[in-house]
Amino acid sequence: MIGRIVELLYADDPPTGIPKMVLVPHAPAEEATVSEWLAGQRGTRVEIRVPQRGDRRELLATVTRNAEEAFVRHRMKRASDHNARSRALTELQDALGLPEAPLRIECYDMAHLQGTDYVGSMVVLTDGLPDKRQYRRFKVHVPGNDDYGAMAEVLTRRLQAYIDERDLPASERGDTPGTFSYPPQLLVVDGGQGQLSVAERVVHELGLADEIPVAALAKRFEQVYVPGRDDPIDLPRGSEGLFMLQRVRDEAHRFANSFHRE
Repeated sequence: MIGRIVELLYADDPPTGIPKMVLVPHAPAEEATVSEWLAGQRGTRVEIRVPQRGDRRELLATVTRNAEEAFVRHRMKRASDHNARSRALTELQDALGLPEAPLRIECYDMAHLQGTDYVGSMVVLTDGLPDKRQYRRFKVHVPGNDDYGAMAEVLTRRLQAYIDERDLPASERGDTPGTFSYPPQLLVVDGGQGQLSVAERVVHELGLADEIPVAALAKRFEQVYVPGRDDPIDLPRGSEGLFMLQRVRDEAHRFANSFHRE
């Protein structure tokens, strides 16, 4: 990854030229090849260095921090862009074969508390924007180390609450709909085919398979799994649809793990 970033950075005649020394957070696996390529671009030797201490270490830390802050600003600006959100929702509808644009997306993730205790997170995007008033956590205790069992319990509790609310007589419903009053138009779980199977089983058992589409987003290759397909759906890198799924997945992970700090 570091080697690829260096290649992209210095491939097309950078305005400031190619330096004699390139500082990196860790050495690329193909360090000799990258160094040789840079030397060919510059015409003289280029050293790749991982600073351990002193001014260079401080400089690298400053640059890294500035890059992280710039990336966060870019993500926030992109997320707040209405046209980008509309494109993302349309892309997801088309790529996942959804009956409508998923104006309400819910994503679930699990985190260990201690031993066999878990906390499950539910985060919600409404019209493509985080709806933090709708976020919820679920404390779960399952026998043994059972991630799938914990996920099944969280999804069952959430969706059963929706069914209970839906089936109430109109006279017994409150004036203000609760968090669980609406079904997700896309239910996303963090993981691969195993987590997808759990979500698929829960919606089938509750009779919601025709109402609530499910999908899983795997971290390793950022691939999307949906029921009925052995192969994942590869949304284009950099696409608005993939960006939206990554953002809600990362938010679910952060929200689950932030329980430890509260």
